[in-house]
Amino acid sequence: MSAEKKPEMSFLQHLEALRWHLVRSAAVVVILASVFFYYKNFVFDTVIFGPMHSNFLTYRALCKISYLIGLGDSLCMQSISFQLINIDLSGQFTTHIWVSVIGGLILGSPYVLWELWRFISPALHAKERRYTSGVVFFASTLFIMGVLFSYYVIVPFTINFLGNYQVTPLVKNTIAMSSYISTVTILTFIMGIVFELPIVVYFLTKIELLGPGFMRKNRKYAMVIILIVAAVITPSSDIPTLLLVSAPLYILYEASIFVSKYAERKSPS
Repeated sequence: MSAEKKPEMSFLQHLEALRWHLVRSAAVVVILASVFFYYKNFVFDTVIFGPMHSNFLTYRALCKISYLIGLGDSLCMQSISFQLINIDLSGQFTTHIWVSVIGGLILGSPYVLWELWRFISPALHAKERRYTSGVVFFASTLFIMGVLFSYYVIVPFTINFLGNYQVTPLVKNTIAMSSYISTVTILTFIMGIVFELPIVVYFLTKIELLGPGFMRKNRKYAMVIILIVAAVITPSSDIPTLLLVSAPLYILYEASIFVSKYAERKSPS
């Protein structure tokens, strides 16, 4: 005897279920944001302002690589020559709250995605649930990878180039703290989203809007777009920097082709 089918929920019951998913997600984000708020010194001095320090991990690694491959100090970063200032009375306090919330959202994103999946999955057929069962894990992993890639690669290059750039020595770079932090947060979030490309490709292939053949055929155009994106998000004009940023993005594109091929093979004929 087959199991009884669950009765369909009404619109109000769906809203009530959604409300509790949102409440639990918000609670986790608030708890994590509170942890960020409490550990203020570590969050700001070590994490947020880490790329300003000459001993930042990326700078040290690049300098060692530069000497190992015989380029001398060509990949060694300059010391940061700008100074951060706060021009609003409540600026440091509101920035503290804002950074804590952003940190809570980033670390809480796997749980938020899981709650979203729990809300959506009952509406899917058994086969659809099976095909998408790992989406939360892969989406969370890719997002965190994008954030880390941005923090350790894109952010240091951007800050070092823009912070040291001068049209004339007569003008000193004294930068608002809010400008620095917004640059860091925007770049990290953008790359976190960009790294979701394989997930997007998977679902577009499933609904037959995209396929591996199309992606292979347009590989050269994708490479041009990747180079343009790399040039925009890393203003430094040197070739090693451009390659360092564009190479992982191109690998991500190639991985997306394999994902599309897998999704196409698993789709019913």
